[in-house]
Amino acid sequence: MRIAFDPFMFRKSVPLLDLPALAVDLGFDAIELTPRPDFLLQHVSPRVTSAGIRAFRGALDAAGVDVVSCLVLYRWSSPDEAERAAAVRYWTRAIDVVAELGCKLISTDFYGRPERAEASEAQFWKSVEELLPRFEGAGIGLALEAHPDDFVEDGYQATRLARAIGSPLVSYVFCIPHIFSMGSGARALLRDAADLISIVHVADTWDQRASSGLRYLINPPTTPVRVHQHLEIGKGEIDFDDVFEGLREIGFDGIMTSAVNGFEDRAEEVTRSNRAKMDELLRKHGLSS
Repeated sequence: MRIAFDPFMFRKSVPLLDLPALAVDLGFDAIELTPRPDFLLQHVSPRVTSAGIRAFRGALDAAGVDVVSCLVLYRWSSPDEAERAAAVRYWTRAIDVVAELGCKLISTDFYGRPERAEASEAQFWKSVEELLPRFEGAGIGLALEAHPDDFVEDGYQATRLARAIGSPLVSYVFCIPHIFSMGSGARALLRDAADLISIVHVADTWDQRASSGLRYLINPPTTPVRVHQHLEIGKGEIDFDDVFEGLREIGFDGIMTSAVNGFEDRAEEVTRSNRAKMDELLRKHGLSS
């Protein structure tokens, strides 16, 4: 298992070439690289140049750090064809960037609209048909994630759709802070996805369904929003003993990423604390890192 660092909270404050040293200082030897304005920015074409990739690879090698996954976020399932076509163009460049970096796995969302689920799925398949040969040619895996406010929010639907693609390169991201949006029962969700999970995102969250759906107050009450957080372990309502025992049960041995992202003012403190709590849970449940 690789324990990775999601540096999203540092994207504005830490230059790209300083990320590897920061990861080591925070206790990691692996990075899951999330969108940042000087590399792969969400919704628009990548900003990094080949010279920038070479320099970043040099910094990674010097620090002894690997980029084990890159999170790429484009509207490739948009019901708007112009948005979808643009996203596919950005995807083709992003795949080249990730290949040049030497990373072998890209994670992403389904990235459509829940109120137009059928149209979004049709666009998703169109994009997959265009892009899958490029993933295959580059030898890069694709890990898909169910996400609140996407046309695929339910974990069971997500794994069915991922399997339906029919490629050994396609896997699944199990995002712990999305549990309350993915369906009932973390252990059942894990067992259902056991053969597909390549990445687990580790953060806590509150159950937005609790207290008669009044955990969060929105105005007007019928506004169609989805609320969740990526909190430090122990600050929300996730039963982490249950989740980690489920991971042990399925023999998970992929990438486990510390994915707290709501505390830029205390980013180092929160990241160190989340890593320590992850290590404690790994030891407690007999999972090797």
